[in-house]
Amino acid sequence: MFRTKKKRHGTGSGNGSNPAGTPALHMRDVHRTYDTGAGKVHALRGISVELAKGSFTAVMGPSGSGKSTFLHCAAGLDRPTDGEVLLGGTSLAGMSQNALSRLRRERVGFVFQAYNLLSALSVQDNITMPLRLGGVPVDHEWADRVVRQVGIHDRLDHRPNELSGGQQQRVALARALITRPDLVLADEPTGALDSHTSTQVMELLRSTVHSMGQTVLMVTHDPVAASYAQTVLFLADGLIADSLDAPTPETVAARMSRFGSR
Repeated sequence: MFRTKKKRHGTGSGNGSNPAGTPALHMRDVHRTYDTGAGKVHALRGISVELAKGSFTAVMGPSGSGKSTFLHCAAGLDRPTDGEVLLGGTSLAGMSQNALSRLRRERVGFVFQAYNLLSALSVQDNITMPLRLGGVPVDHEWADRVVRQVGIHDRLDHRPNELSGGQQQRVALARALITRPDLVLADEPTGALDSHTSTQVMELLRSTVHSMGQTVLMVTHDPVAASYAQTVLFLADGLIADSLDAPTPETVAARMSRFGSR
């Protein structure tokens, strides 16, 4: 059981606070241009996409296609040059950096390839860090459900260096879910894992969509990982060049072959 004082306060904005039918993420004609000094780089050239709540979307594309910029704009880590991003119906336009930081902490969960866990903290403290940073009390029942869902409930007193890579990624996923975010962003979540552990992590990500109603947006280069999503978006030259529903590893690989090497 999750060892914390039982409190039943809310845990932030999360999925339950937005009107039914509001997309988890809505990007409207988003452009992002960088001035490198040697010229302008058009990383995004007009991205428009809606992600429904409880959906799982993968993003693929060759190097330089705009995948990272797409993810950063979706999370409010980067500001579009033009266009608008709405997270759970909230426009990010005009928000101060402090407001954006608070929004990311409360309403976006992040899962990275490198886990980004703090070695000095226990698993439990790593998981609850977003709540503590925001001064939000832990919802005991939700936290217990999360750690059981990801299979880390028996490791709460351990330190990250006492866990396998797969277990550390489970902790990172629990941390991403603890605030009940509008959107979970996964950036190459299986990139540092072997194939067996990658399968376990991808099954966990998919289960958070089906059993917990989370919304997942994942960047990956791996057709097998992408096949766990409901839809794959293919980026090329800063545009959504194609999409694929009900993907399989074979159909994803075939579609990617049109865009050159990954």
